[in-house]
Amino acid sequence: MRILLAEDERSLSRAILKILEKNNYSADAVYDGEQALESLLGGRYDGAILDIMMPKMDGITVLKKLRESGDRTPVLILSARSEVEDKVLGLDSGANDYLTKPFAAQELLARIRAMTRSLSAQTDSVLRAGNITLDCASYLLSSDSGSFRLANREFQMMELLMRNPKNRISTEHFMEKIWGYDSSADVQVVWVYISYLRKKLEALHANIQIRAARNAGYYLEEIT
Repeated sequence: MRILLAEDERSLSRAILKILEKNNYSADAVYDGEQALESLLGGRYDGAILDIMMPKMDGITVLKKLRESGDRTPVLILSARSEVEDKVLGLDSGANDYLTKPFAAQELLARIRAMTRSLSAQTDSVLRAGNITLDCASYLLSSDSGSFRLANREFQMMELLMRNPKNRISTEHFMEKIWGYDSSADVQVVWVYISYLRKKLEALHANIQIRAARNAGYYLEEIT
C-alpha cells in the first residue's frame, strides 16, 4: 500500500516515513501543498497524510481541490490544531480522519488502517497460490515446509503477484507502485527482489514459480 506524506517539518516527516516503512507501507514525502496536490492528482496512492499548515498551499485547500477533481483517495489530516472547529472543518472538507500532534506511532498506524479499510476489505488478508500462502498481517510467506517473514518490498512485490495471478506485472509497474515515480533506484532493483523471492519459493518447495514474459512482465505459474 502506497501513502503520500505531505509534511513540511522535515524531522517529523523523516520520523513518519520510518514508521510507515517499518510497517510495510511504501511512502513518498513532499513538503508543500502544491507538491502534494500535484502528486495526488498525478500519482496512484492508496492514501494520503496531509499537514494543514504547509507552504504555498495549506492542507485544507489541497483537500478541497482534490475532492473537487473527483479524487476519492483516503486522506488523514495532521495538525497541531485541536479545536473542535478545526476538526469539523477538516472532516467537512473531505478528510476521512483528523489526528492532532503530538501523536503516538500506534495511533497513526491505526488511523491509516481505519481510513484504508474499505480497500483492505475488498481482498483477503491471507492469499493463496498453489501450496503457498501469504499472510498480509504477519508478512509470512509459508508452505508446509516452513515460512519466511518477508521484508517490506519483498512483501509488496509478492502481494502484487498473488493478488494478480493471471496478469503480467511489468518492471515499470513494480517501480511505480513500490519505489515511486521519483525514486532514484535503478530498474535492476526489481530483478534483484524477484531473485530473492524465487530463492524463498524454492526453499519452501513451492509448486508455483515466478515466470518472466518477454516485454510483458512477471507472473505466477503453477509447476506441473
